[in-house]
Formats: sequence, C-alpha cells, structure tokens
Amino acid sequence: MLLPRDAPAWLDRLSAWLEPFETSFGHVAQRGAFRRYLLGLLSDSRRKSMSAMLERVHDPGTYQAFQHFISHAPWDHARVWRQLRAVIPDREGVLILDATSFPKQGTQSVGVARQYCGTLGKVANCQVAVTAALWTGVRAWMLGAALYLPDTWLTPAARQRAKIPTTVRFQEKWRLALTLLRQARAAGFQITAVLGDADFGDNSTLRQHLHRSRVPYALGVSSTLTVWRVGAARAEAVRTIADQLPRRAWRVVAWRNGRNRPWQAHFAAVRATPARRWPHRHAQEIWVLFERDLGTTPRIKAYFVALPPTVSLRALVRLAHHRWAIEQQYLELKDELGLDHFEGRSYPGWNRHVLLTALAYTWLQHERRRAGARLPSLPIARAVITEVLTAHFFVTHPRYLETMMKFRDFHLRI
Repeated sequence: MLLPRDAPAWLDRLSAWLEPFETSFGHVAQRGAFRRYLLGLLSDSRRKSMSAMLERVHDPGTYQAFQHFISHAPWDHARVWRQLRAVIPDREGVLILDATSFPKQGTQSVGVARQYCGTLGKVANCQVAVTAALWTGVRAWMLGAALYLPDTWLTPAARQRAKIPTTVRFQEKWRLALTLLRQARAAGFQITAVLGDADFGDNSTLRQHLHRSRVPYALGVSSTLTVWRVGAARAEAVRTIADQLPRRAWRVVAWRNGRNRPWQAHFAAVRATPARRWPHRHAQEIWVLFERDLGTTPRIKAYFVALPPTVSLRALVRLAHHRWAIEQQYLELKDELGLDHFEGRSYPGWNRHVLLTALAYTWLQHERRRAGARLPSLPIARAVITEVLTAHFFVTHPRYLETMMKFRDFHLRI
C-alpha cells in the first residue's frame, strides 16, 4: 500500500494527542505500555487480544508487564474517560444509548451469562455492555461504556475472582444508561435528543428523567406497553392500536442512513399518554410512532417520541432512525479495533480495554475531522503504523539491522 506523504505528521499528531492522557499513569512503564496498547489496537493484528497485539508491537517476552498494565496496575479508567470526553471537539448532538453484546465460548470472562445476545439474535453465552455515543449527523464519538453484571457475578466468590469492587452494585441496563447520560451532560455536551431501543424505552423512570430534563427522545418500546390515546376511555396496548389503525393512517416515508441508499416503510403516529400506576393525567403526552415493513409479512415496530404535537411525520421518522449511526460505529470498534476481543477475565481489565479502544477510535475521528485532511481509512493508518513498528524493531534489535544491511547490495528476485 502506498503510504500518504504526511504519514510522519500523522504519527507526530498521534504522539502529541496521547501526551495529556499520560498524566493518568504514575510510572514510566505504564506510559510505555499505554502507547504500545494503542498502537496494537491500530495495528494489523487480526485479533486484538493482549498476546496477539504484543507480537505486533514489541518483544513478546514483555507479555507479563503488558498484562499487568491492563489487569493490575494502579490507574483509574474513570479518570481517563473524563479526559477523553473533555477533548472531544464536537459538543452537541444526539445521544445514542445501546446495549451491545460480546459472544463468549467459556464462562470465566467477567459478566458472561446466558442472556439475550443482540449480535447473534438469540439467547446465548455473552457479555452485555451499555454504551453512549454522540452523533452529530456527520460523525460519532464514543462517550462511555458500562458492563452489565448479572446477580450471579456479585457474590463474594465471583467478586474476588473477577476483581469486582464491593462498591459496584447490580444495576439494570436502563440505570447504566442513565449514568452515562448524566456523565455526558456533566462533561458539557449539549444533548439535543436521546435515542435507544426497547431496553431503555420500556422504562418509565428513564423517560420521566428525560421529560424533567426537557430532552427530546425517540425510544423503541415493546408492543405490550399500554397508553391512553387522546380522548380514549381506556388504556390500550401499543400493538392493539397499531392493528386498529385504518389504512388511511399509514403513509410511505423514505429516509436515508448517511450516504446509503434510501429506505422506505409504512409509518403512522398518534398522540398518547403512557399508562402509569397513578392517574394518566400526571404523565406527559408523547407521540407513538409505528413502523411497518413493506414486505408481504410486515413486522411492526413502535417508538415513543417526545416531540411537539406540531411536528411532521417525516420529522418523527428522521429522529427515530438516527440510531443507525451506532451500528456504523460498532463496525469499526468491534471488527477493526477489537472492542470485543478482550480475553482477560477481570472487571478492571475489561473496563480498561474498552476505554483504550475508545481512545483509538477517538483519535481516528479527530484525524477525519481535520479541515482538508485526507480521511485516514483504517488500512492506511495500519500501513503507517506497521512501517513504524518495523523501523522500531530494527532500532531495538541492532543485530537484525546489521544482518539486513549485508543484503543491501544484493539483487534479489522473489
């Protein structure tokens, strides 16, 4: 691959960008391991486990020190997350909440349980993490992540095995999401709306928090949730309302996810108040948005959308479908940067790996944001880093360099 002429400048910027984060590491060995880990995530290693990355970035003999940095060294991943959120240049956008899953073969990785795995579309052995991403309409930024821990991981024996602090308590996915939302707002981000699926939309406490904060939202909901339609005498299930809507209530609306081809579906929307245990007059009126596929066996999805009663159906659809951006983000975070490749078993190790993956992703987004800059695709970035690692290898192994210099004048045909 032909390297860009400004490759050295890229590396200078990467080095300068990492410097402020090094204040979180109290020892020079930690700072060195920090940089090696970031280079490993950006390298061409197929797997982003510690052993696989280390083979690409340094002498494998230092594996124990590398593992110590991730699993045992005394540094605070929460502090580095705060630093990361502070340097994200885009400060306004839609916050996308998501519960992403990491399939696992064994049962020893922290947080693993038989639970619904969105990656596989079924109940399976997996970890589940709640994440928050800022979507500006142009690019996404990862603002935080929290591992969901089932009750079985909070026993004294499991805590000791996975190094889970006693201060970590059981929290439902919606509570983890609410914490991530609060962290984003505390960091100064202007959240124009919150998006999420039914893991979050089904929870009335989360929705009420958004209402009190006057933050618009578009959240997926289960078909069994009940609402009071305006003027209705009783509460009805969301699916029941969808089935009773007349044909004229449905309209074909098209939307586009980024530069991809347009999509189309049937949509309908009604004003309603979510049913609660106390009189429904205390809850806030919202839109219930219905989406029905155009196929011969159409599926129906439903969303609660907190937007004014005067907005158009197209505006409701546009907001609800901004969630596609999180899937694009996961393509790079998982498939390219190894977000789900961590093979360690401890709670601190998982949190640190996810944080460092977010750092690598944020640096790429920083580079892509630079005015007039050539967009650094991952293959190009990896080619640059591979060149650097090769040079580093010869500098740190002079005997190999001496051997290779003997072949300098040979004309080899391969």
